[in-house]
Amino acid sequence: MTAATTITRREAVTRIAAIMGAVAIGSELFLTGCRHPDAERRTGDLSAQEVALLDDVGETTIPGAKAVGIGAFMARMAKDCYDDASWNALRGGVDTLGKSFTGLAPAARTELLNKLDAEQREHTKNRAAGEPPHYYRLMKELTLIGYFTSEVGCTQAMRYVESPGRYDGNVPYAKGDKAWFNPSRRIS
Repeated sequence: MTAATTITRREAVTRIAAIMGAVAIGSELFLTGCRHPDAERRTGDLSAQEVALLDDVGETTIPGAKAVGIGAFMARMAKDCYDDASWNALRGGVDTLGKSFTGLAPAARTELLNKLDAEQREHTKNRAAGEPPHYYRLMKELTLIGYFTSEVGCTQAMRYVESPGRYDGNVPYAKGDKAWFNPSRRIS
């Protein structure tokens, strides 16, 4: 491969975000684009403890997400791509979860996140214009984006075809089969 056909993971995520649109990844990330102007004046990153908490939230959401460094990915993408309201909502959620989540058993973590998922769906339905999304919605979206754009997510969680083959619009599918990942470019 030449350097012209190799892209970084960050570039791939940015391109995927633009392609997938607001419905799949959230209107805040899609409409603002990465490297939000608010990010320039933000000071301080999330602490190592807060990133570890995001790792645990990601791992509970998608088993295996912690292994791809989902916490660091979430922290970086939120800081770079979210407006102040969404960034503050995510930080507030990290503070809220940090008080109770870390000490919970795995089953209790799942139960808590299921409860938060129902809460965020209700919040999304009733959200006023300009009000930031629920913090768990932001965490969940970032977990999905980060995991499924990682090498592990693309090659192990999904069926992987290194080079595109012919188009077949009627591929047999059985419930439980993995989705397909077929890159047009190599992601580094």
